[in-house]
Amino acid sequence: MLLHFRRVRLDDLNYDLPAAQIAQQPLERRDASRMLVLSRSTGGLEDRLFADLPDLLRGNELLVLNNTRVIPARLFGRRAGVHSQQPSRATRSEHLTGKVEVFLTRRLDPQTWEALVRPGRKLPPGERVLFGKGELEAEVISRAELGLRTLRFVSRDTRGISEHLERLGHIPLPPYIHRADESADRERYQTVFAMRPGAIAAPTAGLHFTPEILQTIRARGPEICELTLEVGLGTFQPIHSETLEGHVMHAESYEISPETAERILEARAAGRTILAIGTTVVRALEDAASRAADSGSRSLLLAGKAEARLFIHPGFQFRVVDLLLTNFHLPRSTLLALVCAFAGREGVLAAYRHAVEAGYRFYSYGDCMLIR
Repeated sequence: MLLHFRRVRLDDLNYDLPAAQIAQQPLERRDASRMLVLSRSTGGLEDRLFADLPDLLRGNELLVLNNTRVIPARLFGRRAGVHSQQPSRATRSEHLTGKVEVFLTRRLDPQTWEALVRPGRKLPPGERVLFGKGELEAEVISRAELGLRTLRFVSRDTRGISEHLERLGHIPLPPYIHRADESADRERYQTVFAMRPGAIAAPTAGLHFTPEILQTIRARGPEICELTLEVGLGTFQPIHSETLEGHVMHAESYEISPETAERILEARAAGRTILAIGTTVVRALEDAASRAADSGSRSLLLAGKAEARLFIHPGFQFRVVDLLLTNFHLPRSTLLALVCAFAGREGVLAAYRHAVEAGYRFYSYGDCMLIR
């Protein structure tokens, strides 16, 4: 549900950030990050450490985590020609020697993916791409919106497609991390509770947790449950319209188990607070709640599998989430719009200015905020 007031323009979500504060490497210890605590009611700020999180909880919260696992979604291959009845097209030298970068964005079925492909304009439907020594092949099936291609993968040996992707793929570090992925990123660009593969980016608020922090939280009373949202283009697609209302989100698949839904309903009925660990959890929970309202259900939210197309921006009425742990986000982005919707644009941007002045580390491998 959206409230009616002045439209938010994209320029309203801007701030200045020195490039030196964009974290290029993770800290040696996950829980060593700083944490800026923002009060939604007063706008007050407090500089803390993430390791302080258990001490800041009252003991009756329900924490909701996103247990998605990042796949090695960036692949490098070479063009192998077009499936055609005309041999001359399939054997042109440019098809046989051209290098291709494939960035998987969304799994449609075990063999088929949506992907961004470079150079896209030279890869028409029917074009084939080989990876490794040719043991994995992909064919361009069709073109889609947002410059996407639909690719169908085929294994040319006894291994399965997922095994090939895991072996040949690279961890898709965000473009503001100006280095190639390293072997350590396969572990550090995952949460310690990552279970279900399918994401093309980490739910970064969860990167700060360690098994010890989770154990401490449970020992002090809060409960923890999980859902899955496969982080995709919907989270990172740039906003191209001047006003937020003109932006259309790309769908992201998610699943809320009946057990998780029941625990959320029980927490809400008992007046307990629900702490979303990351914006992807917020999007899944609030989309499930919107679906419940639209269907006329008496339940607060619907369990099961669905696709989130919900764009949360200032004016949105939250139904489920009370508290939010989140990393710092890019200016003029859908993620910053979500945080501003949750805590107020002026308060959030004031917090960001403080974080810049105080030398916080930004973005995926950076520090975090607790908004309460």
